[in-house]
Amino acid sequence: VAPPQDLQITDPGLLGSLDIEWKPPPNIQTFNECTVTYKFEYRNTGDRDWKVIFTGKLKLRVGFDLSRTAEVKVQTLLEGRCANDVEVQSDWIYATFQVPLQGKLESEVQNFHCIYYDWEYLKCTWQPGLLTPHGVHYGLYYWYEGLDHTTQCDDYIQDHGINIGCVLQNLSQAEYKDLSICVNGSAAATLLRPLYVTLRLHNLAKPSPPKQLAISMSALEELHIAWSPPGGETPPQCLEYEVQLAEDQREAKAAWASVSTQMETALTISRANQSRISCVRVRGRTNIFCADQGFWSEWTQECFSVFRKEDKQPFILIPVLLSLSSSLIIFILIGQCKKRSPAGKPLHAPVG
Repeated sequence: VAPPQDLQITDPGLLGSLDIEWKPPPNIQTFNECTVTYKFEYRNTGDRDWKVIFTGKLKLRVGFDLSRTAEVKVQTLLEGRCANDVEVQSDWIYATFQVPLQGKLESEVQNFHCIYYDWEYLKCTWQPGLLTPHGVHYGLYYWYEGLDHTTQCDDYIQDHGINIGCVLQNLSQAEYKDLSICVNGSAAATLLRPLYVTLRLHNLAKPSPPKQLAISMSALEELHIAWSPPGGETPPQCLEYEVQLAEDQREAKAAWASVSTQMETALTISRANQSRISCVRVRGRTNIFCADQGFWSEWTQECFSVFRKEDKQPFILIPVLLSLSSSLIIFILIGQCKKRSPAGKPLHAPVG
C-alpha cells in the first residue's frame, strides 16, 4: 500500500495547536474489501518519544511547543480480505514546522510560574528577561479548546509599571484540557523572544487549608483529629491530606513528624507516653485520582494541651487534701467550743 500524500502543517494562530492534513494514497480505490486507517505520530524536536494517534480522518489538530520544531509523520494501515486479513503498513511520510523566533533567547521572560488556586483562578508570574530594555511591555495570551480565538489577559500584575503576572478567571471549561499560553514582549527598536507553554490546570491546583480542625482525647488516651475540606471550588473527592504532630521537647525545639497521608477527614492516634503539649496541623492537595501532581495547601495552625496519666495524679489529690483540711478545721472549732462551755452543763438549755 502506498503512503498518504501531501502532508501539510498549518498554524491557525492558537499558540501551539497546529492543523495537520494529508491526502489518501493514490490507489485507495482498489482496496474496497479492506479497511484503510492511518497511524499518525508527532513530537517536538528534543523529545524522546513520539505521541501516537490511530485515525480514519485526514485532518487533526494537535498541540506543540512553538519554541521548538514540530515533527510529524503518518503512514497508511491496510487490513482486510484484500490483504489476506493481515495488517499492511506503508512507508512513512514526514513534515516539520518551525515558527520564526525573533530576538535572542536571553530576552525571553524568566521564572514563569503558575498556580491554580482553589480550582477558581489561575495566577501566573514571571520576571523580565536578562536582555530586557527599558520601557518593555509584556502581554499574556491564552487559548484552549472551546475558545473561538486567542484571548489576552485583562487582569495584569504590575511592578513599577511593568506587567510581571496575570490572573485568569472562569477557566472551568479549560480543566483537563491543554491550556496554551504565550508571554510576548515588545520594546522600542528591540525584538524580544516570546515564551510558549502548555499547561494542565488540574496539575497546578493548590487548595486552601482544611477547615474546622477539631481535636479531642478519649479515656483510652487516644487522640481524635477531624477536619473539614477547604472551601472554594476544589472537588472534595479530589483531595488527600497529610497530618503532622509536634511533641513538646521542653528545652529543645519541637520537631514535626508526619503521622498519615489519607483521603479521609478524620484520624485516631494513640497518645500513650506522649509529652504534655502537642501541636497538630493538617494540609491538603489534589490526589492521584484527579491529577498527576499538585501543590500542597498551607498548614492549619491548631495547638492544644494533653496531660499524661501521671500528670493527672496531682490534680486528683488536690480535692482530697482540701476535703481533709476542711474536716480537720471543723473538728478543731468544735473542740474549742466545748472548752469554752461550763463543766457538766450542756451548751443549750433543755426545752419543755
